[in-house]
Amino acid sequence: MKNIILFGPPGSGKGTQAAKLVEKYGLKHISTGDIFREELKNNTDLGQKAREYMDQGLLVPDEVVIAMLGSKMDYFLKETPKGFIFDGFPRTLAQAEALDRLMKGKDLRIDKVLSLVVSEEELTKRILLRGKTSGRADDADRETVKKRVEEYNNKTAVVAGFYRKKNILNEIKGEGSIDDIFANLCTAFEA
Repeated sequence: MKNIILFGPPGSGKGTQAAKLVEKYGLKHISTGDIFREELKNNTDLGQKAREYMDQGLLVPDEVVIAMLGSKMDYFLKETPKGFIFDGFPRTLAQAEALDRLMKGKDLRIDKVLSLVVSEEELTKRILLRGKTSGRADDADRETVKKRVEEYNNKTAVVAGFYRKKNILNEIKGEGSIDDIFANLCTAFEA
């Protein structure tokens, strides 16, 4: 079983590349956004807990997010998966540490972190282009995009250092064609 984190700023192509990695390697895709939507839609206990925070405009606490991830992993583990790909998580150092504890509790570990590195100029261009077709207001405003990238740089980029110290961080140039980036991700995954 090979477990990876696909890491990178908004607009770096994580969603696109995650889908390709899932298809090629048979990994189970763990996306916090998807899990949140599923838990809320199904009105699970964890979904109700998350909704309480969200209705107040608060971030869902890490322990609730981790519990959701653990529940989804348990569901997938019944199928004896080839591995997991975490997309959009962890976003903070505390979440990275909590994910390590969750994995250890299941006798698993993160084997690789594939980090897409993309210039701010390219990120802005991609997100604004996506905003024209996605209908997401936060993708269409240059100032909002700039703040999202700054937020990533200030809070989430430190997570890369956590994995660098564990010697499992692989930085991949996230600019170029989708196929070229994917080929580089596959090389890093298989190494």
